[in-house]
Amino acid sequence: MARIFAVVVAAGQSSRMGGANKQLHPLAGVPVLQRSLGALEQAPQLEGMVLVAPPSSVQEFRDAAAGWDLRKITAVVPGGLNRQQSVLFGLLAVPFECEIVLVHDGARPLVSRKETEDVISAAVEFGAATLAVPVKDTVKVSDYQGFVAATPDRKKLWLTHTPQGFAYRILMDAHRLAADRGDCHTDDASLVEAAGHRVKLVRGCYGNIKITTPEDILVAEALLKFGDTVEGENPESRIQNREAICDIPSHFIPPESEAVKLRIGFGYDVHRLVYGRKLILGGVEVPYEKGLEGHSDADVLAHAIMDALLGAAGLGDIGRHFPDNDPSCKGASSISLLSKVREKLSAQGYAPHNIDSTIVAQAPRLSGYIERMKDIVAVTLGMEPAFVNIKATTTEGLGFAGAGEGIASYAVALILEHEG
Repeated sequence: MARIFAVVVAAGQSSRMGGANKQLHPLAGVPVLQRSLGALEQAPQLEGMVLVAPPSSVQEFRDAAAGWDLRKITAVVPGGLNRQQSVLFGLLAVPFECEIVLVHDGARPLVSRKETEDVISAAVEFGAATLAVPVKDTVKVSDYQGFVAATPDRKKLWLTHTPQGFAYRILMDAHRLAADRGDCHTDDASLVEAAGHRVKLVRGCYGNIKITTPEDILVAEALLKFGDTVEGENPESRIQNREAICDIPSHFIPPESEAVKLRIGFGYDVHRLVYGRKLILGGVEVPYEKGLEGHSDADVLAHAIMDALLGAAGLGDIGRHFPDNDPSCKGASSISLLSKVREKLSAQGYAPHNIDSTIVAQAPRLSGYIERMKDIVAVTLGMEPAFVNIKATTTEGLGFAGAGEGIASYAVALILEHEG
């Protein structure tokens, strides 16, 4: 059975709700977002959900979710500058074991269990699927003067809903391609289409509306009362009692904007290979007979990136901030230290823009782990993976790395300085 998780996007500004946050607005006495999450987690195939919240309201959403009777929320992360970026930040917080990922709007509280399960089935079979309903009205295409330019065949037109489901790697690769191209899409189905994949349409029901305006609340309450269901399902039964919510892990900060200055830093680190230690590179445990010796987990890649970032900001080096005689750093995850470096940069008004790095190792072979390293570094620094580059090379048997005595890493970091 495929490992299935969901990203629930609730990071919008609710500008058409008259200033009220639509996600937390009561719908028949229950917040819209609670209904959306509760409806989605009814699908037994779904293992967990990542909630993407407005960057300025992450703690508010975390506190709200902690009071709801839900059991599948695994993380609450801040959203980005647009929906596409918000989904990407959610994907980066999904567990590594994920094979199929659903993307659902937090403002669609009336989705049924059957609709969710149908999308999951189609995503497993076809790799990409979206819930949708046929268009009822005749659609016109206008020209720039306001006249009808064309009338598409209504039989071929569908309105897309969520959830949408994808093979995780297909969706992540589509996000990377869009970032490389500078493209911005309004939903993940169109993003995957642009990457060359076919998307299966899954027939849903018209009652799966998206809450956008105050009037939508009235419509949704009427649907809850009178129903627009799949196979006679009672909409009110979509929210059921659950076990206590699990602990929500820490989140990561998205990139800042409005950069006005650039600064560059260089980093280098090396550690000896020894028996009896795990080999950790870029936050990934790489199977090998030896590991790197050090006070922390000795992740040379993370250390080089940390030094590059600190150097760019003029903040010294990792030895200054995380000395090897500090008991709190003994055995520490270097990725957690990298997160602290991000916080130190942010406190000084800087944000990482892009990273280029190289791991120098004769063995083991690292090509199969590079993409996961990129994902971990990117989400830790609040960056898109397209702006993190990690390479691996050998020394053709020369030097300490070539002799298998140790591993080194180099990194260059570009950071942005912000005003205000």
